[in-house]
Parts: sequence; structure tokens; C-alpha cells
Amino acid sequence: MDYLWTPWRMKYIQDRHTYDGCIFCLAAEANNDEENLIFFRGKHVFLILNTFPYTSGHIMCVPYAHVARLYDLTQETRIEMIEVVSKSVQVLQLVYEPDGFNIGLNLGEQAGAGIADHLHTHIVPRWSGDTNFMSALANTRVLPETLPQAYQRIKNAWDEFGA
Repeated sequence: MDYLWTPWRMKYIQDRHTYDGCIFCLAAEANNDEENLIFFRGKHVFLILNTFPYTSGHIMCVPYAHVARLYDLTQETRIEMIEVVSKSVQVLQLVYEPDGFNIGLNLGEQAGAGIADHLHTHIVPRWSGDTNFMSALANTRVLPETLPQAYQRIKNAWDEFGA
């Protein structure tokens, strides 16, 4: 039998029910962006790596406003959000050279939102053939880099891109 060691997932297993408050709000209020995987702060939104990514480079655009619905955001926030998502696609294209992207909002728990009370947009790079037997048969994702590696690559490209 083969083993796939993913020790970084233990934090999720141990911490998933221990947060007192919104994880996005807590990350935004903290003073350690690198530890919280925030690599860009705008006026109304910030960019953060997904701690439990679907693929390498899976990031999220999160408004500072703690709202669950798109229509509850100000017009300025919605505009900044789409502009930042657009720049994110450009940066991720430079870093990962994916064949495509999934970009989306999961509004409500029934729609798949893991954090339903704080709206956020997922930006997920995709490659031809990135769904393999591990995903299909073992319900397991194989990621080729650690979160700190992904953070540095994306942040460096973001900073160089002048975003």
C-alpha cells in the first residue's frame, strides 16, 4: 500500500471548529499577512490563498465588509472586486501558465459556500488533465508545492506586475 503524507492538513482537522469569529475578518485584522497568506490589500478587498486549495494557486478575493450577498456590497467594493479578480487571473497566468480558470462565488451553504456569511470569490487555475485517478478514485488532491511556496511565487509576481 502507498501512503500520501499531507501533514499540513492536520491544522484543518484540529482547527476547523475552533475559530471564534469569521476567519476572513480575523485574517484581515491581524498584523501578519504572510502567516495569514494575504498577499494584496486594496481599499475594499484583499487577496488570500485558500488554505485548503483545490489546485496550486487557488486564491480568493475577499471584501473587508462582512456580508453574505453580492448586493450588500457597495458599488465601489463590487467594482474593485472584479478589477482585482481580473488582475489575479493575469498574475496567475504568469506564475502557473494554466489552460483555464474557474472563477466563482458560492452564495449560501447549500450552494457550496464553506464560509457562507462572508462573501468571497474563488480564482482557481486549471490545467488539461488536472483531474486524475487520485481525485476520481481516492477523493484526494495532489498539490505540487506547499502553501508558503505558492504564497512567495504569487506575491512576488503580484508585486512585479505592479498590481
